[in-house]
Amino acid sequence: MTRVPELRGRRLKLRELRPSDHEPFTRILTHRLLTRYLGIDRMEESEAHDAFARSLHQPHAHPRHRYTLAVCCLDDDTLTGTMGLLVEDYGRNAMLTSLVLLPGAPTSGHGHEAGRLLMAYGFGHLGLHRIWAGHRSDHHRMADVMHAAGLRREATLRQLFRTQGCWHDVTTYAALAPEWKRQATEAELAILDGGSRPRTS
Repeated sequence: MTRVPELRGRRLKLRELRPSDHEPFTRILTHRLLTRYLGIDRMEESEAHDAFARSLHQPHAHPRHRYTLAVCCLDDDTLTGTMGLLVEDYGRNAMLTSLVLLPGAPTSGHGHEAGRLLMAYGFGHLGLHRIWAGHRSDHHRMADVMHAAGLRREATLRQLFRTQGCWHDVTTYAALAPEWKRQATEAELAILDGGSRPRTS
């Protein structure tokens, strides 16, 4: 089993999903507005239930390629959002995914910190060299989130996915481990320094 330790930042923390997260996790994936900019269409209840079951099973996969974590307040374990990492099969690369924060939650507006904590884990424990992310090109607020996470804009991928009956362009960003580590915060450095040997598979 490959479990991620609790990752703590200044305003929020990331942890592995638990069975008790089912209700808020399902609420995210079945919500018309919360799924508006994701690369998937809004799910039915049964589909969201199956997605949650798959996400709960991720720590049991070997090697583990998917990390879907709960975003929580520092002093509360209630799931207020999700943040994910998808480790690619080649090189030492991964993609940030699944950033959604529930409206009105204390963590709302701090999505960049969730991304940075997971990037610190990826560059540290997982030994990744490159982490990238993307957002629908019409989701203009995400550019600031990407920059705050330490990601640099790279390209526009035309009509990458189709949701809500339309094809969508995606703007991509990336960070390289040596560059990103130089601007890491104290909390992120602690996660980086706790890393083990680089991933080889």
